[in-house]
Amino acid sequence: MNLITPLIVLTLGWIAYFLLHSILASLTVKRWVERSRPHWLPAYRLLFNAIAVILVLPLVWLTYSIDANLLWQWSGALGWMANGLALLAFAGFVWSMRYYDAGEFIGIRQWRVQESCIEDQEHLHISPAHRYVRHPWYFLALILMWSRDMNAPLLITVSMASLYFLFGSRLEERKLLSYYGDAYARYRQRVPGLIPLPWRHLNADEAAELERMARDQQKSRGAM
Repeated sequence: MNLITPLIVLTLGWIAYFLLHSILASLTVKRWVERSRPHWLPAYRLLFNAIAVILVLPLVWLTYSIDANLLWQWSGALGWMANGLALLAFAGFVWSMRYYDAGEFIGIRQWRVQESCIEDQEHLHISPAHRYVRHPWYFLALILMWSRDMNAPLLITVSMASLYFLFGSRLEERKLLSYYGDAYARYRQRVPGLIPLPWRHLNADEAAELERMARDQQKSRGAM
């Protein structure tokens, strides 16, 4: 079987997926829904996540169904190190989940209370992980992905996801800046986006001060 054709299909599939994901997550689309289909808003986040899961499944299946030789394989001490890092990253996911509002993230809360506002209603919350990196789940996902043995289809999937984390996080932060204003701008200046740097982080008091600043700015905006 010609390997080039399925790899092209896989690449184009990921491009289409990430473009659609970014479009549906944008404030432009949410504002259009608010104007023309306001009754959709309470279910928007829930449907957004459902669409994301449903559409990603065929791409994951294609990634692992394409028969291709390994490009590299972690073995020996490097294999132990790669698997150790992957286990630590998985543990980091589990540990960090306690600092997320699962109902808000999935969209259940918005549906339950019939929330019709396009902006996230959570206050800025800088968890211990967020004090060292702005997108800890993206960072942990990068470790998980790049610590695996790699063939051509998996390399395409991992590379496309990594690029999306880079560019998608910037689009996401445009929304966060509109939600939290100067507080998030200061946070972004102090804390790196995807890869933690030991010399750039916040202590607990600094994080709490930025959270208070964001709450004050949200109250001021709500009072206008």
